[in-house]
This record gives sequence, C-alpha cells and structure tokens, in this order.
Amino acid sequence: MRKVLLFTAAVLFNMAAIAQKYAYVNTEYIMENIPEYKAAQQQLDQISVNWQKEIEAKYAQIDKLYKDYQAEQILLTDDMKRKREAEITAKEKEVKNFRNQNLGTKENCLKRNRN
Repeated sequence: MRKVLLFTAAVLFNMAAIAQKYAYVNTEYIMENIPEYKAAQQQLDQISVNWQKEIEAKYAQIDKLYKDYQAEQILLTDDMKRKREAEITAKEKEVKNFRNQNLGTKENCLKRNRN
C-alpha cells in the first residue's frame, strides 16, 4: 500500500513539474532581424498601395459616371435611365469584387489572422 502511495505521489509530482514548463518567443524581434522578411513585407505593402490606388481610380470613374447621369437625367428616357443606372451599379459591384479579392473584407482578414 505504501509503495502505491509513493508511486502515485511521484507521478503527480512529475506531472506538476512538466506542466510548469513554458517559453516566450519574441517573434517580432526575430522577424525584424530577417532581411528576407523585411523585403517581402515591403513588396506586400507596395502591392497593397497599388491596389488601393487602382480602387480609388475606379471609384473616381464611377463618381464621374454618376455626376454625368445626374446632369443628363432630365433629358434621358426611362429606358436610357435604367441602362445608365445598371451600368453604374455594375461598375460598383466590379470594384467591390476587386477589392474583396485583392484586399479582402474585414471578416476574411480576421479569418486569415486566426489561422
């Protein structure tokens, strides 16, 4: 009986000792000191800036189409109005799809960061 108690106590002590082991890794420090990481991050930043500029240019084009439509709206027939509205809506959807594919939505970014 005494041997069983000693064995059980030894096992519990070892489990407690194992559970106390942990480590801290400063990944930020490591990443800052890897030149390849810095170069890759700069490339990603540049691509992101280019995509953002492209998206802004497309939104400017949509804004111009909308302003032109508002200015000419009085002169257009109902059929022509629907065509212009459909064109503007299609361009907006195209830009949203482009933005979501390349830059992602907040939900997609959160999902990527969790994995």
